[in-house]
Amino acid sequence: MCYFLGGIPSGLLIARAFGVSDIRQHGSGNIGATNVWRVVGGKAAFWVYLADISKGILAVFFGQFFFGLFESSIVPYDTLLVICAVAAVLGNVFSVYLNFRGGKGVNTSLGAVATLLPLESLIGLIAFSIVAFLSKYISAGSIVGVLTVTGAVYIERFILMIPIANVYLYLITVIAILFIYTHRQNIGRLVKGTENRFSFSTSKEAGSNV
Repeated sequence: MCYFLGGIPSGLLIARAFGVSDIRQHGSGNIGATNVWRVVGGKAAFWVYLADISKGILAVFFGQFFFGLFESSIVPYDTLLVICAVAAVLGNVFSVYLNFRGGKGVNTSLGAVATLLPLESLIGLIAFSIVAFLSKYISAGSIVGVLTVTGAVYIERFILMIPIANVYLYLITVIAILFIYTHRQNIGRLVKGTENRFSFSTSKEAGSNV
């Protein structure tokens, strides 16, 4: 269920509601909020951000509900929540509704991880904001943000000896690897210096690469 929830193409549906029949035919071709912002505008992008983040949050809540409903479940509580979170992110990236193509999982991951690891996610969000603001590269901010969350979890677990369940290490590691994979083209453009910068003043058909 969480996979199918995560796979709902929010960007495609919301952009269509705002008059763009297929966001995949515009800008970078991505259905994510950044491309919607560039092509359709900030109002539509806001709803895409909200919808994608909510999918991650709802996936975790579903896991909590399911565990409470079946208290004798053989799957440990934390493991069940992580499975639901990963399923939603994979659904976003490999959407069954779009022939297993979708977004990059950034905001769905944010919603899920923020629900499970709020403090670490806040640190990652701060890192994202600083990098994105200074560089104007949303992709760079996203990558730095997820790597910061990953680093924070590992530091807490292995240096500060905070008893974080191993399953959360697996979760953040999988998400970090998935981020690198889905942003591999962005990384290549960043290295070459050809990645498009984001601007709040950018509007229709600006050609986002995110």
